[in-house]
Amino acid sequence: MNVDLYHFEPNANGGKPIMALHEKGIAFTSHWVDLLQFEQHSPAYLQINPKGQVPTLVHNGIVITESTPMCEYIDDAFDGPPLRPAAPLERWRMRVWMRFADEYLGPSLSMTAWKRFIGPMMRLRNPDSLKAAVAAIPTEERRIAWSTTIYDGFTEEQITESMRRLAVSAARLEEALVQSPWLAGNSYSLADIVVFNMAAALPHIVPAHASPTQTPRLLDWIKRVGDRPAIKAALALSRNSLRPLRG
Repeated sequence: MNVDLYHFEPNANGGKPIMALHEKGIAFTSHWVDLLQFEQHSPAYLQINPKGQVPTLVHNGIVITESTPMCEYIDDAFDGPPLRPAAPLERWRMRVWMRFADEYLGPSLSMTAWKRFIGPMMRLRNPDSLKAAVAAIPTEERRIAWSTTIYDGFTEEQITESMRRLAVSAARLEEALVQSPWLAGNSYSLADIVVFNMAAALPHIVPAHASPTQTPRLLDWIKRVGDRPAIKAALALSRNSLRPLRG
C-alpha cells in the first residue's frame, strides 16, 4: 500500500488528512509543499494537482483532493478506528460541523490570519521577485487571492465581518459542547478533527470571545483534542512560526 500526502503546515486544511491518517494508524510518506515559496504552483506539483492546491492524497496512484471529503475517503479506505459515528443523527451532525468549518469558520479565520501573519511575512521579501512569483501563478483566481493577501487588499468591512464571525463561531461551539463531549455527539469523529484545525486558533485570534470565562468548554475541548497522541504526532510535522497558533 502506497500512501503519499502532499501538504503544508498541519493546520487548517492541511492538518485534516494528516490527523485522520494518524488516528487510523496509517503510515504515509509526507511531502512538504511550502505555500509561502509558491511550491504548490511549481510544474512538478501541478502534474499531481493541476489546481495547485494542498493537501493532495495519492493512494496507490489514485489522486484524492479536497481536504474534508478526503478525510471521509481515509475513513472508508483504511482499516483502523472508525472516525464517523454509526448513528445517522450523529453522522448528520458531523457533516453539518464539517460544512460549518469549511464555509463559515475557515474563511473568516483564514482572512484574519493571512492579514495578520502571512501578508506581513511576504512583504519582507524582494518586491520584484515577489511580483514575478505572483504573476507565475497559473490561475487567475489564485493570483487575485495571493495579491490581496500580499498587498493588504482586505477592506476594513471584510475584516470586521470576519472577526464577528469568529466570535459567533466561538459561542456556537461552546453551546454545542454543553450538549455533548464531542461535536457530533458522544463519540470523537471527523467533525472534531476538521473543526479543531480551525478552532484551535480562536483563543489566539479572538481572546475576548474564546477564553476560560467566556468559553470554558471550548477550551477544554481544544485541549482534549490536542492531547490525543495522533494529533500530537500530526502537529509535530510543523516547521514554521505558525505553530503557536495551534495552542
